[in-house]
Amino acid sequence: MSSTNGDSSIQKFPKLIVLDLDNTVWTPELYQLRKLQRANQMPVANRDVKLFPGAQDLIDKIRSGTYFPESTQFAVASRTKSVDWAQDLLTQFDLREILDFVEIFPGNKKQHFENLHQNSGIDFQDMLFFDDARDGKYGNCEPVSTMGVLSVHCPGGLDTSTIWETALRRYEEWDKGANTIVEWDGSVTTPGSLAVKQQEGMVKTVNAEKRFGFIQYGETGGKGRRSDVFFHFNNLPNGAVVEQGDRLKFTVEQDPRNGKFRAANIELVDGDIIEDGVSMRAFSMNMPFAALLANEHKTLESRNGTMFKPYPAGTQMLLHVGRRTYPDGDRHLEIMKDAGLSDKEIQQLKSLPPSFGKGMLVAIMEIGNTIETTLEQRSEPTMQRQICAYGGDSGRIVTEIAKVAYLKRPIPMAAQGGVWKTEIPQDVIPDDWDLAPGMVDPQAYRVKSNNKSNSRKNKSDGNDGSNGQNKRIVYSISG
Repeated sequence: MSSTNGDSSIQKFPKLIVLDLDNTVWTPELYQLRKLQRANQMPVANRDVKLFPGAQDLIDKIRSGTYFPESTQFAVASRTKSVDWAQDLLTQFDLREILDFVEIFPGNKKQHFENLHQNSGIDFQDMLFFDDARDGKYGNCEPVSTMGVLSVHCPGGLDTSTIWETALRRYEEWDKGANTIVEWDGSVTTPGSLAVKQQEGMVKTVNAEKRFGFIQYGETGGKGRRSDVFFHFNNLPNGAVVEQGDRLKFTVEQDPRNGKFRAANIELVDGDIIEDGVSMRAFSMNMPFAALLANEHKTLESRNGTMFKPYPAGTQMLLHVGRRTYPDGDRHLEIMKDAGLSDKEIQQLKSLPPSFGKGMLVAIMEIGNTIETTLEQRSEPTMQRQICAYGGDSGRIVTEIAKVAYLKRPIPMAAQGGVWKTEIPQDVIPDDWDLAPGMVDPQAYRVKSNNKSNSRKNKSDGNDGSNGQNKRIVYSISG
């Protein structure tokens, strides 16, 4: 591929630029196109799948033949299970003509790079890699960076040209050290910088039997994405006991035995105490399903993860509304209409009360049993109505929603992922909601007040806590 460097400010280019596809080059991720999968249809470029603006600009620069030097080659590396779709979209977008290598198969992204190294003869240190997934179970940037590849984390995809332009400058400045990641804001994370900088995060998961867990930390706003880091109980302060939702301060170091990052110098963080406050667990759900649950229509929550499994029936939690709308292709509308609901009733059930909205804690709920289900069970009409999703769209782990009620007023808050602990004023709890310790897991909440009392406020204050929320249509599932 012959070209002349069209950017005189960059003197040193990578020999191989590798792009992830889903949520990096194009959007949405292919697994989200469930309606097309059910119809056995192929996605159409620029209709079902669109290129990010920054990705389009990069592609135009490659095609121009004047921006990148002749020595720079280009590849894609994708773990998508929709291999045929991805291959077909490369053709539809006319991307094959600019690509020197294509690695598309599910599994390990590091295997993609082993193949690229073998097929191109290019050293890992001469590669630049873009991906939306940084670390954790589905992360790609961190494991690829351990191979010596400079990895660029773009959680919002290549939505602007600034992302890849900045990455090229960071590559030119790079000292070729392994485990280096260019973050979404253009900053560079190296093992050394992590070890010096103290981080603060929240315990995301704990395996008490095996004595380890993961801490989630990093940016919570804008286009930043949080990271997960491993910790072992041996690195906790003497006598310290932690559980999911606890906040910790720590530094990040590299384990010399396996090269992976881990938390060190761990300290427990005492959160701010709200006078007359209640400490509870919370979780986030996107619209419209958050409203369907809060309005008592959705009585089962299904997930493929084990988020609710640690919590027994009777545990009370707060419902947070995420900032996104879940893309189910309006399949929930089909189920609700099949149940006999009118358009007006559906709209009411999908709506939150005035002043309640995204990015807020809106309701308190009590969960029932959490069980594993089969696709056949979830495809039963009754369960589909309770979940508000078809069997093939719902998760295998199902949790009952025993009861739910709106808070007296919403509490603005950023979601933290999974189940987390938070403090809220006790006076936002509905007056008729019982926080009896005997009904719930003792770790589900604690009440703090000046007189150390766990009693609820008396209804004689004249506030019924309704705020109009009780004037809603509730559809009962009888099966």
